[in-house]
Amino acid sequence: MNELMRGEKMKSSCRILAVLAFSMTALLSSISPIDAMDLHAWSDSEKAVLQSLWIGNLPTLPPDPSNKYAENPKAAAFGKKLFFDSRFSGNMKVSCATCHPVNRNFADNLPLAHGMGRTDRRTMTLVGAGYYTWFFWDGRKDSLWSQALGPLESPVEHGFTRTQSAVIIYEHYPDEYNEIFPSIPEALPEHDLSVVASPSSDDPALLKKWLTIPPESRDAINDVYANMGKAIAAFVRTIVPEPSRFDRYVEAVMSNDNEGMMSSMNNSEVKGLRLFIGKAKCTNCHTGPLFTNGDFHNIGVPQPQNLPPDRGRAEAIRKVLADEFNCLGKFSDAGRRDCAELRFIDTDMEKYIGAFKTPTLRNVADRPPYMHAGQIDTLMDVLRFYRDLKPGERSADLDHGDLTDLELEYIEAFLKTLSSDLRFAAN
Repeated sequence: MNELMRGEKMKSSCRILAVLAFSMTALLSSISPIDAMDLHAWSDSEKAVLQSLWIGNLPTLPPDPSNKYAENPKAAAFGKKLFFDSRFSGNMKVSCATCHPVNRNFADNLPLAHGMGRTDRRTMTLVGAGYYTWFFWDGRKDSLWSQALGPLESPVEHGFTRTQSAVIIYEHYPDEYNEIFPSIPEALPEHDLSVVASPSSDDPALLKKWLTIPPESRDAINDVYANMGKAIAAFVRTIVPEPSRFDRYVEAVMSNDNEGMMSSMNNSEVKGLRLFIGKAKCTNCHTGPLFTNGDFHNIGVPQPQNLPPDRGRAEAIRKVLADEFNCLGKFSDAGRRDCAELRFIDTDMEKYIGAFKTPTLRNVADRPPYMHAGQIDTLMDVLRFYRDLKPGERSADLDHGDLTDLELEYIEAFLKTLSSDLRFAAN
């Protein structure tokens, strides 16, 4: 009898639990869509911010007055060949693609770039580079074509010289070069080309050899060298991101497509987006469709102990003004009025000590480590770094609020929605 009563009580308890479980499920299912819709409900001002970040608002590539070949498809195709050609290096193994591999968003995965030797900075991605005004982490170049020339003569990058570069063009690319640019001067003596020399080298012997070359031959070599940079730039300018899940989400928001919103980003990612444009104030620096203001900031990132002190933008101001390949130089195709950024450059060096360029966040989750010298290993570590900056260690634009660990996870989830395929010309 007691066994029978105990059995009946157990059955009754199970029925009660089943009813409670069903009721709870029904309750949750009835409120979940409402909660989800609230999460996807954006104010007009928030929609304006989202649209400003949408890749559909990425304008056509701006012209580069200093490079009249920037929009030339033949120059882009030629530049692509130069980009992947490892003959332009001291060991015949280093090309532009060594530090900017296509399958890694045109940036390697090393803390410090490595060509002929190890550099003192992280490789910057080339995604969207055609939209920028200043180049490298410190902005020491003011055009994409002059940026392409710097690594060639760096002893730790390509370890090459401009005379050697001209030889490669003369021997391997004469027809392609002559089809795009003014013909290679036939009067250039072969013995001038045979001299391994560079005016920008830290090696006094290479500079001395450069000065032994007649001025007219030096000018001809420089023309070829500058045109190499302009061809490479024509190719690199076309490297842009395809729409990401975030972009599809914004399109759904703009068209009031509720189903599209919920299928493009999950709740955690949308919460991260709300923090990104709101409480965390990430858009103080990461603005526009490329998620960068292109400016320079000292964010207090620690200086690596194994590297010399890096003054960042402060040192670059002098370098870009003195660069023979800058917008105002003799190898530029621009007029003086076209060079406003260089003419009116902010020369307050004290202001820019330790300041580095804001990188794009497009595909950011796919290219660790982070910061100008790869000081931070993971994206979450970057978020913690910003969150944990003490008031005395950060400027107003680095005030990201009192973010919790969970909120950092939401922001990280959102940043991963910015990953997409890349598109570039001359595939």
